[in-house]
Amino acid sequence: MKTGEIYEILNATAPFCDAEAWDNSGLMLGNLDDEISKIYLSLDVTSELVREAEADSLFVVHHPLIFSPLKSLDPRLYPANLIYDMIRKNISLIAMHTNFDKHVLNGFVAREILKFEITDEREFLVFMRADLSFEALCAQIKRKLGIEHLRAVKTKNFIRNIALCTGSGSELNQSLGVDCFITGDIKYHAALQNLENGVSLIDINHFESERYFGRALAPFLQKSEIEVIISEQKNPFTYY
Repeated sequence: MKTGEIYEILNATAPFCDAEAWDNSGLMLGNLDDEISKIYLSLDVTSELVREAEADSLFVVHHPLIFSPLKSLDPRLYPANLIYDMIRKNISLIAMHTNFDKHVLNGFVAREILKFEITDEREFLVFMRADLSFEALCAQIKRKLGIEHLRAVKTKNFIRNIALCTGSGSELNQSLGVDCFITGDIKYHAALQNLENGVSLIDINHFESERYFGRALAPFLQKSEIEVIISEQKNPFTYY
């Protein structure tokens, strides 16, 4: 099967034209005429993934390996080290980032992982009913995402409605009209601002909120008739 055939399936699932202008989604390595033997789905390209993957494979990842323009390619340093090794093994690479966030990932995490009732979806945001105490909401999120500790800003004891953005989305929390906003990578000043504005926050971390990329995408590739492997990437952070 050719990379281009998989690209068309991915484009039908989450059109690449819907990626943000600053994003770098799409084909990043290889060409559409490459014959591929397997597909690997992963949040990121890592050295472990490249090492374990078979030659003549296709990586479909969430985070683009090449984001900003590269001014040099030093094979001793990331990301050039991975690019060199992928070229040696004839591995192609496609990234599905903001286009997949909008069309699939946020809804998948809300519905299939957190098990909330979705009331509305707007690009990067999913709106849901909670009707839980703040403590019960935190407990449910910790249990469903497998997170031992959460950073949170509590402004209300009871949460009726919530909004979710996987990854890093604190800048999207502007006049959403919800009791609580759930995202990752919340910075100090965003936390202070929301505390003063009376909006509760729950930080579910970047990795933990997006590690379901492979599970969310795999069903769309069933008709490809090629083996699809979901890579179990490790969190780069260690918590003590």
